[in-house]
Amino acid sequence: MHLKKIAVGFLAACLTLAAQAEYPEKPIRFVVSFTAGGTSDILAREVAAQLTTRWNATVVVENKSGAAGNLGTEYVGRSAPDGYTFLINSFGPIAINPTLFPKLAVNPQTELQPVALIAEVPTVLVVPTSGVGVPKLNNMADLVKYGKANPDKVSYGSTGIGTAAHMTGFLFSLRTNIGALHIPYKGAEATRDLVAGRLQYMFATVPSVVSLIKGGQLKPLAISTKIRSRALPEVSTLKELGIDMATGSWFGLFAPKGTPMPIVQKMNKAVQEILQDPQVNARLLAQGAEVVPMNVDEFSKFVRTEYETWAPIVKASGAKPE
Repeated sequence: MHLKKIAVGFLAACLTLAAQAEYPEKPIRFVVSFTAGGTSDILAREVAAQLTTRWNATVVVENKSGAAGNLGTEYVGRSAPDGYTFLINSFGPIAINPTLFPKLAVNPQTELQPVALIAEVPTVLVVPTSGVGVPKLNNMADLVKYGKANPDKVSYGSTGIGTAAHMTGFLFSLRTNIGALHIPYKGAEATRDLVAGRLQYMFATVPSVVSLIKGGQLKPLAISTKIRSRALPEVSTLKELGIDMATGSWFGLFAPKGTPMPIVQKMNKAVQEILQDPQVNARLLAQGAEVVPMNVDEFSKFVRTEYETWAPIVKASGAKPE
């Protein structure tokens, strides 16, 4: 009987390994928690296209925006942990929302499996260059001066409560004493309103606005990170301009908790190979996305540390979910 159990267990293990070796056997879905056109979407489509070619498989991107990124997170968290549904999300829904929202249907810190860090991305403070009633803001000094003189006329947008745009905007208001009104959007709509002049400024991820900057529709005033962006090397950091703050954003790939670790490891390896491809790396860098290789364990630790770092900042902001 003992030998029979060993044989059955060995056979099951062999079948499992065989199934995983053939993975993927059907289409893979990358769920993005924000609308099309944002950084999450841009990165998701780059990785999906590369995987489709390298694995000769079908990898599709689905946008499930809403609830500050929680809708997509919940969808993936409740999906079957079979390796065919993944989440591509920014740091906001993963590291901010567990503190911001007292009750989450799916807590990303406990109910998702970190798979791979796709990119770290600086945010850039941008202002519109045209529009009805848009003030002429040529530099940071102009913005701060205008904000203090017109506290009832200054608003900044974000891609949602708790996102990098929101939290960075909050810290900026705190450091400059502008007291601007925060207006959250569901995603890339914030950028469209900024270009139209319905907002005074916004902290946007570099990939989402670099084409608008180069096209002259938006003017960059400062980079949020400690060092300048290689995509916008002429733009000073906030610290260089005398504002004591340095923040950024990041984007990662996640799976439902319980997804077989061999599949998680295989996906991590594939994503790292894609991101280190010279042509892909150059395209991402041109958009302002910095590739930082991490294995599954390193990324899991990174995600936890980010949550612990931002929790007190979120509480200090007094931000409340809509």
